[in-house]
Amino acid sequence: MLHARLTVDPAHPVGPVSRRLFGAFVEHMGRSVYGGIYEPGHPAADEDGFRRDVIDLVREMGVTTVRYPGGNFVSGFRWEDGVGPRDERPVRLNLAWHSTETNEVGLHEFAAWLEKVGAELMLALNLGTRGTLEALDLLEYANVPSGTTLADQRIRNGRREPFDVRMWCLGNEMDGPWQLGQRSAEDYGKLAARTAKAMRQVDPDLELVACGSSGASMPTFGEWERTVLSHAYDDVDFISCHAYYEEEDGDLGSFLASAKDMDRFIETVTATADRVKAVRRSPKRINISFDEWNVWYLSRVPADLAKRIDDWPLAPPISEDPYTVADGVVVGSLLMSLIRHADRVTSASIAQLVNVIAPIAAEPQGPAWRKSTFFPFAVTSRLARGVALRVGVDGPTYDTAAHGEVPVVDAAATTDAGRAALFLVNRSQTDDVEVSIYVSALGTSTIEEALTLSDPDPHAANTADRQDRVGPRRNDSAALADGALRILLPPVSWSAVSLR
Repeated sequence: MLHARLTVDPAHPVGPVSRRLFGAFVEHMGRSVYGGIYEPGHPAADEDGFRRDVIDLVREMGVTTVRYPGGNFVSGFRWEDGVGPRDERPVRLNLAWHSTETNEVGLHEFAAWLEKVGAELMLALNLGTRGTLEALDLLEYANVPSGTTLADQRIRNGRREPFDVRMWCLGNEMDGPWQLGQRSAEDYGKLAARTAKAMRQVDPDLELVACGSSGASMPTFGEWERTVLSHAYDDVDFISCHAYYEEEDGDLGSFLASAKDMDRFIETVTATADRVKAVRRSPKRINISFDEWNVWYLSRVPADLAKRIDDWPLAPPISEDPYTVADGVVVGSLLMSLIRHADRVTSASIAQLVNVIAPIAAEPQGPAWRKSTFFPFAVTSRLARGVALRVGVDGPTYDTAAHGEVPVVDAAATTDAGRAALFLVNRSQTDDVEVSIYVSALGTSTIEEALTLSDPDPHAANTADRQDRVGPRRNDSAALADGALRILLPPVSWSAVSLR
């Protein structure tokens, strides 16, 4: 058995934990919308065609915001296609995911779905094949109360009150060669600044997100952020980060340490933003919207996704990974990275939500169930409140091929109004770790709950036939005495402890 000692002290806060950290992402990709959240004729469908079983699971997850409608899809999307009478909406080619888009679900329908799940809309703009004028048109349609052509069109389409969208993404992954309308950092930065300035003439209080690099492995990473912000710093509030992780070539040790890469990613982007701030002598601080993150087995996406010109299927299954216990542990640790950087990461979206790269699976005409990645998100969203705290870790380390030497135990903590939450990962593949956490400064005296996600088989997963194969279980080893919490962490595990 291994041993680790942790120290948590409220005198060393990181920053407030924004509720927007627990956002998600829904794109018109695969069976995310059609056959995922929306399936008229399903036994669980409501009067609007939305699956009640999926709505219940999204509410249980504690999702606070949803970024929509993309993603790569947005760079070819005409928002006007998704409003007005459904039988008059055009059918289009979804070039991003080589499929057919019926536009049955558009802005009105998605906003109605968000009201059912109790989440805020984060709207992405097409700055790939469109530009500033189209962004202004959508803003007028969505947010102006009445008295203009587009606002009155919204009212005629059944929505009297404005959607009042506060957070807007200025395009998506504009550095990517896969993106319709890919631009250089110079060209995109100028476009983002022009569009942001124009939108603020309508509403100066909007929250605007500029596209950062689509990944830390991009050859322009760092320089892209610097160039974009050199043009748009005064006009935007956030720079975006996107990161996906997978177990490659059986290297479970590196995969379990993926949060080390996320930590470096965040710290590099914030340093770059602060460099631009210093050069401009600006009093303003740019925060991070980590609006795409997850475990995604990109290596399993077929290389020939774009097939024949006469083959454009409707909602084909794409990236419906089953997700294992190890995947769930990594998702839990990525959430811990976001919490550790709560002073700068004030918005985040797990990508995606249903079926596609998703914590929720929904079978056509069948059941919906929780994948392993559902559990750490739902528990962390419920428990991580108030202020994030720095955690000191003294314990064993191990070597990884991808990240060098890393701690066996990863940790994050929050405190709020007489309660505290601790989140712990054991990255060892073979050994239990007995953890002692000195929590006396928190003023807590009772364990409310202690949960652990683990399994003797780290590659076990929930399926349609065994929907409860894996999940968090009560950890009876947790005990609090003499100002110290002691808990046993099994190999390849994620745990959460709530104190009051």
